[in-house]
Amino acid sequence: FVDIAKEGFDAGIRLGESLDNDMIGVRIGADLEMIVAGAPDYFRDHSPPKTPHDLTGHNCINLRMPTLGAPYVWEFEKEARPLNVRVAGQFTCSDSELIVDAALAGRGLVCLPSDHLGPHVDGGRLIRVLADWCPPFAGYHLYYPSRRQVTSAFRLLVDGLRYSD
Repeated sequence: FVDIAKEGFDAGIRLGESLDNDMIGVRIGADLEMIVAGAPDYFRDHSPPKTPHDLTGHNCINLRMPTLGAPYVWEFEKEARPLNVRVAGQFTCSDSELIVDAALAGRGLVCLPSDHLGPHVDGGRLIRVLADWCPPFAGYHLYYPSRRQVTSAFRLLVDGLRYSD
């Protein structure tokens, strides 16, 4: 076990698509994709959206990003053209587990990475929509400052977490 704080490192784990210039990112997981899904109960009363624009007619469950203080803007892409959609709904929360619970209860549509929703979709508890608008993206990365000399203990941690296909 390496106590990163004791080692004096400002390190963390985040999705790998955007790192600061002075940081090193080490891939620690496979590619992910966003999944938009709702419970079968939700779709008894609502038609599935065919495009991200259709989300304006749905009750969407928002994830509040603690680092931004604002809800996550749902990101889509088709034919290399990005599309961001600010969705509305009756429930906003910063806890992804509570958001999944709300979706499972039929309270609305949710948009989270596949590692959160995949098992529920595979088990039939949630129905995926807009899959063709959600391409894969770089998964989780460990990041740390490039300007610091790493200790052998930290190097062991990095090597142990490093993802390979």
